[in-house]
Amino acid sequence: MTSIQTRRDHRTDPSTTDGPATFDEARCTASDAATVDAVLDLVEQTLGELDDQWRMLAQGVTPRAGVLHTDSILSLVCDFAAAPGKLLRPRMAHWGWVAAGGADHGRGHRDLIQLGAALELLHCFSLVHDDVMDASETRRGRLSVHALARAEHRDLGGLGDPQRYAENIAILVGDLLHSEADLLVGELPPRMRTAWRTMVIELMMGQGRDLVGAANGRRDLQHAHEVARTKSGAYTVWRPLQLGALAAGAGDELLAVLQEYGHHAGQAFALRDDILGVVGDPAHTGKPVGDDLLAGKPTVLLALAEKRFSPSLRLQLRRVGREAVTPDEAAELSDELQRSGVIDEVEQLIAAAVRAAERALASPLVDRRAADGLRRLVAQLAWRDA
Repeated sequence: MTSIQTRRDHRTDPSTTDGPATFDEARCTASDAATVDAVLDLVEQTLGELDDQWRMLAQGVTPRAGVLHTDSILSLVCDFAAAPGKLLRPRMAHWGWVAAGGADHGRGHRDLIQLGAALELLHCFSLVHDDVMDASETRRGRLSVHALARAEHRDLGGLGDPQRYAENIAILVGDLLHSEADLLVGELPPRMRTAWRTMVIELMMGQGRDLVGAANGRRDLQHAHEVARTKSGAYTVWRPLQLGALAAGAGDELLAVLQEYGHHAGQAFALRDDILGVVGDPAHTGKPVGDDLLAGKPTVLLALAEKRFSPSLRLQLRRVGREAVTPDEAAELSDELQRSGVIDEVEQLIAAAVRAAERALASPLVDRRAADGLRRLVAQLAWRDA
């Protein structure tokens, strides 16, 4: 069983950060770094309590060497959640809390930390399940959870279909992470619990639109923007920001300003995700390049490509997601996205979204410290390479 201490090791020893997209404390100010540290401590504590509860329920059941065992589910949960990502959502929540005056009076600080840990565990859940849905073999520079479960099934000579087994195990891992997140949220005030529920529903709707859109061959720009907003933008920026502000007792006027910022910053984040999914460097993203393209996902990039590509390339593009596309054909489409100006157009959309987010922060309702922190954060979201 992997030690719960792994998470702290990742924070203090850079040599243990196996792969890209890990927490970079240099990107934080002293303010949000302190919140992130407290959040990671609570995640570590939560995983430890989960470990204790699991072991208590498993008393009298001794795993036999060389055979599959249910303890591997717990190991996968702890291993995945113990390797910190970029921690964008807890940081967004922190700046929402500061914007609402939380740093001045300390109100809601405990709720902020509870929220941050819940956001991180929910994000882990979403990644594990997303990798199953997308058949992604890697995550954060390592094998994805279902790929690890499949390898264990094969190594130990398990019966049945290794892939089906692996996907089922990954579903259980994600469910357990979601359950632990909800456990933390259950202790929050009613307004925060209501906003959390809305965020989770939005996340599921966005993922559903992504799947259904790909199955229906949707390539229109309106649908692509809606998927990006609900699946990535709101869940990464606006809702964590809103929840953090609610922890400090924010009123409706401030929340409206933060929502304006969150809309544009979330758009910048989602559009950068689109670009990285097609032309990103796997050494930085930790994911195979071209996965979104091969799956025919309804991204803004593909919607714009429908307008810019030549008729022959447009026909090739429409095969994506419907039939097998060779790696060479996928590479050709990726190159054409750059040659045709689609990537440049999306870069311009990102720059415009950043400017709009910054304009929202000019409101006198936003604490200046929060405005400075959120300006830095939207720049990191928009211009990141992972």
